Amino acid sequence: MKIFKSITQASAVILSCSILLLMTSGCDNTSQTAGSNNAETTELSKSKGTIGVSLLTLKNPFFKVIGDNITAEAAKQGYKTIVLSADEDVAKQSNQVTDFIVSKVSAIVLSPCESRSIVPVIQEANAAGIPVITVDIPCNEPGVDILTLVATDNYGGGKEAGKAMIEALGEAGGKVAILHYRQAESCRLRVKGFKEIIEAHNVSASAKIDMVMELESGAAKDLGYKAAEDALQAHGDLRGVFAINDPAALGARAALEKAGKQDQVLIVGFDGQPEGKQAIKDGKIFADPIQFPDKMGIEVVKSIVAHSKGEDVEPEQLIPTSLYRQEDGLKDSSLQ
Repeated sequence: MKIFKSITQASAVILSCSILLLMTSGCDNTSQTAGSNNAETTELSKSKGTIGVSLLTLKNPFFKVIGDNITAEAAKQGYKTIVLSADEDVAKQSNQVTDFIVSKVSAIVLSPCESRSIVPVIQEANAAGIPVITVDIPCNEPGVDILTLVATDNYGGGKEAGKAMIEALGEAGGKVAILHYRQAESCRLRVKGFKEIIEAHNVSASAKIDMVMELESGAAKDLGYKAAEDALQAHGDLRGVFAINDPAALGARAALEKAGKQDQVLIVGFDGQPEGKQAIKDGKIFADPIQFPDKMGIEVVKSIVAHSKGEDVEPEQLIPTSLYRQEDGLKDSSLQ
């Protein structure tokens, strides 16, 4: 009897353990995680709307970085994006914005091809109640409502470029040509800051820096090449070039090499694109005030999200530049 009772008790214990094990299996952590992930996926799949983006040009890597970061950050926040290149064509950009308005997008992001000409279509977006954000290039014209400008501190960056040119030319000074892109307000601000620093330097400098020419560069390599060629033909003793972006600076460098004057003329660019940084590391460009287009794209989306929640957004968000010299390029692991 004692043996039978012990066997019965042992069986009961085994049965209890089996039930407990089955209950524990029913509370599997993997099932909970899967359920949680499914809920998160469902939440993210519910789009909060679409952000329409029209950038100056996607041929310039700078604007592509802005567009890519807007897209990535918007996806994190539950928004879809349409990123288009205006190809530096005001009429094309106006049509793109009109399409955004008709599509009833949640927000419109612009880097205006020409700030004055884009006013009428921005006013249409304002009338439709769609917030408009400008990125990199401002639109400071009267009669438009811009939620915020997210941009480089172009005026401050222009001042840094002026200081870099003074450093490059040293006490000897000399003649300098400016490769401009006048239709963009951002570039006008860069040139303004550059000139102010050079003019202030010339007040007390023993050897002045003479800004002899302003030429249109188209913010592009081919036109920058042509502009630098023209500057060299007009001033064979040219000592410096300030180019408003890296493509123009790289075009100028090619023109100097063709003329055999790459050691005579020093270039200060603007941007900090990978190709520009590589040229600085290689000693082909003296320095760049570099921009941070990735930060600009992220801040654009943050502003849209904040506005959608009824939060206040600063009317202007300027991101400072940082002067990038050869010593920085030599430490830059992203370069060759």
